[in-house]
Amino acid sequence: MAIKIEGTCDPKFNRIKDAFAANFEKGYEIGASVAATIDGNPVVDLWAGHADKARSRSWTRDTIANVYSTTKGLTAICAHRLIDQGKLDVDAPVVRYWPEFARAGKEKLPVRFLLSHRAGLAAVRRPLESADLFDWMTICDALAEQEPWWAPGTAHGYHAMTFGFLVGEVIRRITGKSVGSYFRDELATPLGLDAHIGLDAKHDARTAELVSAAPPKPGELDPFAEILKNSESVGAKAFMNPPVLSDSGLVNTRAWRAAELPAANAHTNARALARLYGAIARGGEADGYRIFSREAIPRCYAEQSNGRDEVLLFPTRFSLGFMLPSALASFGPNPNAFGHPGAGGSFGFADPDAKVGFGYVMSQMQNGLLVNERVAPLIASIYESL
Repeated sequence: MAIKIEGTCDPKFNRIKDAFAANFEKGYEIGASVAATIDGNPVVDLWAGHADKARSRSWTRDTIANVYSTTKGLTAICAHRLIDQGKLDVDAPVVRYWPEFARAGKEKLPVRFLLSHRAGLAAVRRPLESADLFDWMTICDALAEQEPWWAPGTAHGYHAMTFGFLVGEVIRRITGKSVGSYFRDELATPLGLDAHIGLDAKHDARTAELVSAAPPKPGELDPFAEILKNSESVGAKAFMNPPVLSDSGLVNTRAWRAAELPAANAHTNARALARLYGAIARGGEADGYRIFSREAIPRCYAEQSNGRDEVLLFPTRFSLGFMLPSALASFGPNPNAFGHPGAGGSFGFADPDAKVGFGYVMSQMQNGLLVNERVAPLIASIYESL
């Protein structure tokens, strides 16, 4: 039986609807949403499927899901808002905002390196327990005392979980608010975004169950297997200390949802991602509310890191907080696009050249690097339709 695609789609963009339906027909999806805006105007807002593995709950207009590292883009937008307001200087040492950070030779480490994955703090060396992940100050104190894995600025490596604590603590010191509170007050509420970093229990009933990807087939690329070969490496520690990857069900627990993990646990839908990135793509404003100035936007796509990633072991590109297009991550045809994918497939990005905002959120995780085989056709369909 053909899947029922719900929502709205400008007829000009029916290619996206077709590509979205094809993902279900191929068996790639359990439930998902996709959305796009052009110059701030919604042109695609679609959803389909089910919100749980048992397929007993329909995915509805208001279903939200954990988006893993797509969260980093939301946190980066918070930081860029503070930069634009003159409250955060990316070239100032972190210790200006976080004095306790001045340990293990990090006295001069600039904020810029936290945002661009160049700080050498992608992992904590001392053993951490699973529960430590949910104790903000335990992780921040561990990072403050941590000696960098490489000389800061000389290399880059994906700060998979620590990005949220490092950038988030700077935001907290400046604003007096946690990242989740700042994001809610400064972005989600004014823009009407159904997006949360730290999810109240009242939303659990409409939150999709994230379903782990099947184990890679023989011969299929398995990047995590390479990363985890050396248990003492920075890459292994980045993902396994605390042991996040070893507990596949953690993401569906109340503890995970309630915590504020600004690198990995935003809960949202495609509509919210497309609206937020779409507002930035059109100049930084939506419906009279300014996120940051038009002049601030080039800073979002100015390359800071490019080449072999010391954690992921394949090439990546980053600006200040955002991932940039690369051979493994197509954001469409325009070079100034920026955003962030999340583990398993979720994705949000802005294209200021075409004024495109895009969001994709799903429940069935999929193996693959960065922008996977479900998302690429959706993005390509947008540009084919313009």
